[in-house]
Amino acid sequence: MPAPTAPAARRVAIVGGGWAGIAAAVHCVSRGDSVTLYEMAPHLGGRARRVDIDGLSLDNGQHILIGAYTQTLALMQQVGVRPKQVLLRRPLALSFPDGSGLRLPSGHPLLSFLRGVLGWRDVRFHERIALLHVATRWALAGFRCDPLLTVRQIAARLPERVRHDLIEPLCVAALNTPAANASASVFLRVLRDALFAGAGSSDLLLPTNTLGALLPEPAFVWLREQGASLHLGDRVLSLEPVGGRWRVLTQHTGGIEFDAVVLACSASEAARLAAAASPQWAATAAAFEYQPIITVYLRSDGTRLPEPMVALRADDPHAPAQFVFDLGQCGGAAGVFAFVISGARAWVEAGLEAATAAVLAQAEAAFAAGTWRTGLTVIRALAERRATFVCRPGLVRPPASIAPALVAAGDYVDGPYPATLEGAVRSGLAAGTLIR
Repeated sequence: MPAPTAPAARRVAIVGGGWAGIAAAVHCVSRGDSVTLYEMAPHLGGRARRVDIDGLSLDNGQHILIGAYTQTLALMQQVGVRPKQVLLRRPLALSFPDGSGLRLPSGHPLLSFLRGVLGWRDVRFHERIALLHVATRWALAGFRCDPLLTVRQIAARLPERVRHDLIEPLCVAALNTPAANASASVFLRVLRDALFAGAGSSDLLLPTNTLGALLPEPAFVWLREQGASLHLGDRVLSLEPVGGRWRVLTQHTGGIEFDAVVLACSASEAARLAAAASPQWAATAAAFEYQPIITVYLRSDGTRLPEPMVALRADDPHAPAQFVFDLGQCGGAAGVFAFVISGARAWVEAGLEAATAAVLAQAEAAFAAGTWRTGLTVIRALAERRATFVCRPGLVRPPASIAPALVAAGDYVDGPYPATLEGAVRSGLAAGTLIR
């Protein structure tokens, strides 16, 4: 009796090579699928990638990870990256240029939060107690609330100093949406997983190399070694259902049939490709409103900030940046600093020249005299105009399933997280599971 033949590998197309597409491709390759990945850009990485400017390897925007990003860390390890070698782990600290701010010590999450808040000497004792009281109420409610509430509404009982120095910076960092407009239910989910999921979940993981080195570049090598076919600089023009399969037509190839397709491209691109298969899904995906992020890279030779990441107070509407990263302390070029403007729509409209001038003035005013050892000079200002969707209360996000053997992956797909690297990775892994 002849031995049974092994089933033929399923042919899977991944459209998009950002972090969601990488996660989907690695997942499918690992279970034996024959994977072809199409990316219209000349490199993998999407909105979290390396850019080379004036001989410096920088990023298109600053992204941080936290200890709760378990799926992202696992994916990095799977493609051969050792997180401990490329990420600087620090206990969560929202420290300002004058040295004030909340710092959480290492240890059990509940004890860490309690010790950190009680030790927050920059606010009065009754303000610290008020924060613990409100946080306890959130915890007792399972970090759930009315989905139509904003972050500002659920934080209304907190003292103004606590809202200003803690809640608002955390909100804009996590959701890229100001607290007045941000979804409270999503914010609470982020707090739950970041602050109370386990020891080290709230730790900051600051890249000590470019974002490309964290995942996209090693994933490219790993996927090639595993036999995946990677087509960079090749845009998918259309999808056509053919007898239970999908024919994919690209700029550089004729129609190729696949057993399943994962749309891991942007929401607008996915909406275009899925319009014929599911008009309702496409309409939902095309309806997002977006918030930009601007990163202004400055240089001051010989300067070192007190922390690798320093928060900046938003006291002045003409001081736009919320955080500054000392890249010299993160494995990058010494004396290079990345000032980040989240929720930057108004500054994009004003223009990058105006945003850069405002950041220069803010940098000089925010730090003590003598901090900048040499005069601040501009390297470049970069704008990611569709950095994240606006995470409003009650926002309707499209599901992962579009049609038979056609699924979506991306940080915009329906899920508990805002537009983060972890959200993108998790959606890619979930998409790979759905098409099995």
